[in-house]
Amino acid sequence: MGIRKLWHEKKKDLPAVIIFLGVSVMLVFSCMWAYDKFMTSAPYVSNERYPIRGIDVSRHNGMMNLDAAAADGIEFIFIKASEGEEMHDENFHINYDKAGHAGLKRGAYHFFRFDKDGISQGQNFMRAVGDRQLELGVVVDIEESGNARNVPRDSIMQRLADMVEYLNMHGHRVMFYTNRQGYEDFLMNNYTGMPLWICHFSSTPFDADWTFWQFDHHGKVKGISSEVDLNVFVGSRKDWEAYLSSAETQ
Repeated sequence: MGIRKLWHEKKKDLPAVIIFLGVSVMLVFSCMWAYDKFMTSAPYVSNERYPIRGIDVSRHNGMMNLDAAAADGIEFIFIKASEGEEMHDENFHINYDKAGHAGLKRGAYHFFRFDKDGISQGQNFMRAVGDRQLELGVVVDIEESGNARNVPRDSIMQRLADMVEYLNMHGHRVMFYTNRQGYEDFLMNNYTGMPLWICHFSSTPFDADWTFWQFDHHGKVKGISSEVDLNVFVGSRKDWEAYLSSAETQ
């Protein structure tokens, strides 16, 4: 009888326990949402100082009206083409064509996998890009977020070097996309002088010789229903024209 009585007493406490767990879960998700929304909130980026604006997209952005984006002041776009050894972004071709129709200057990027062979990744990237013209060239996205864990740094560096060499041999000058940690861990002492596209959310990018700056993950642009990453080019409009001219000769 004592056990039965204890069980009935415990049953009375179950609703309170369920409510407590539910509130706890909601608080955890609220904190995660708040961190993503506000701790990575965009800084003020002066249109006068950085007049050349752009976006980067993948299939996650869905179908887009890039003519409307161009009318909204967007002048360049980086489009995801591939990832790892086999994955191709299913919207790369249509995004590429739409961007060309809208008059946007285009670049293509590949998400570099720490645990995959570098030459195989380079081959996959080239299969995705084909012979398409890229005014901004090819980009290797190197970052720890979403990547394999516990891969030896020496292995990562060798795979990255193999991929870069493969792309160079096929006539491409590689640009890197990364954040502060990726820059310090993989690029700072190994790839000086190569174009750099940085992700950073403070009012001034970190101390590096960068060409493009991604400053917002929650941008709003006409013609794109989802939030989209916002970017700027480092210099003036005159610098932009010079950069495009130099890119054509590489």
